[in-house]
Amino acid sequence: MSVLLQVSDPHFGTERAPVVEALVALAGQLRPDLVVLSGDITQRARPEQFSAARAMMDRLGAPLLALPGNHDIALFDLWSRVVKPYARYSAAFGTDLAPVFASADLLVIGVNTTRARRHKDGEVGSEQIAEVARRLAQAAPAQLRVVVVHQPIDVMRPQDLPDRLHNHRAAQQAWALAGADIVMGGHIHLPYVMPLPGLARPLWAVQAGTAVSSRVRSGVPNSVNVVRWSPQGDCAVEQWDHSHDQAAFVCAIRTPLQPRRS
Repeated sequence: MSVLLQVSDPHFGTERAPVVEALVALAGQLRPDLVVLSGDITQRARPEQFSAARAMMDRLGAPLLALPGNHDIALFDLWSRVVKPYARYSAAFGTDLAPVFASADLLVIGVNTTRARRHKDGEVGSEQIAEVARRLAQAAPAQLRVVVVHQPIDVMRPQDLPDRLHNHRAAQQAWALAGADIVMGGHIHLPYVMPLPGLARPLWAVQAGTAVSSRVRSGVPNSVNVVRWSPQGDCAVEQWDHSHDQAAFVCAIRTPLQPRRS
């Protein structure tokens, strides 16, 4: 059984210290095989915010696959935004903006959906779609095939439509055909698991809330996702919410999935 922990939108600079400690404790309990950090790591892309985020991720004690979000590109420093938009991110999390993690049980492919010219919106280009599909097609049958983006590959509510990833439908179709099981995202601070309709094979959008930030949606606590996968075909996504009363993350929702192995 492999365990993947998804941490998204921590927005360091707005982090809640007790929630950070609860997340570190959860990682110690779960001992994940991989931590996925799906963007908006900082609030304003400041070096000290990246340093604090890096320090927390190191405390989780697992291999890390990280991606930048739109907040990880300087907003008000126009020179940095135009000339070297990812310099501060790269100093803390490395220069690879399309990282890949592979083990006997997992294939996790990161896609940089941010664009320096955009303030908020994300997109996935045709070359990115094709490259991810190529990698997916090479997966072993035992591997759970996960693609990670920042902006959501699809949304459940009409008010979130403006935040949906540009070229989302082309990506869904190509990645499903190539064998993807899950597309992970963040950005809108709303956790859900959503089957994507009308595709060649089953594919789910797995969205995470904000892990440790005070920038939570009304009525939505800090949360992270845990994916459990066995090559025998057992798969589930668990939403772990932070409980102030228990000063800990607790499993709130467990959603079984049935990926098709073909």
